[in-house]
Amino acid sequence: MTDADPADLLPNDRVKQAALDGEVTQLHRGNRYGDEGDTFEIDGVAFELTEVTERKLGDMTDEDAKREGSPSLSAYKERMVQAHGGNFEWDDDADVVRHRFARVE
Repeated sequence: MTDADPADLLPNDRVKQAALDGEVTQLHRGNRYGDEGDTFEIDGVAFELTEVTERKLGDMTDEDAKREGSPSLSAYKERMVQAHGGNFEWDDDADVVRHRFARVE
């Protein structure tokens, strides 16, 4: 078990706050930013990566989108376009890594 860098895993302050609030419990990223059992801290609150899984972007479901703070997969897709300044095209075959995490009590 090692410490993961939250600045790598969590892309911005909005996502960090959403994780603190329990609204975001996983993130899909283009790279692996830790392994199951790794821990990280946000403002003194500890989190643990509970699952790190390689997948295809097309494997994402509405449940995944909700865990990432969006009400649905279609809303998540729209948010990704906005987050990338309009330079994001959804590709079902793109490789991504799902990082699930939980607070350590």
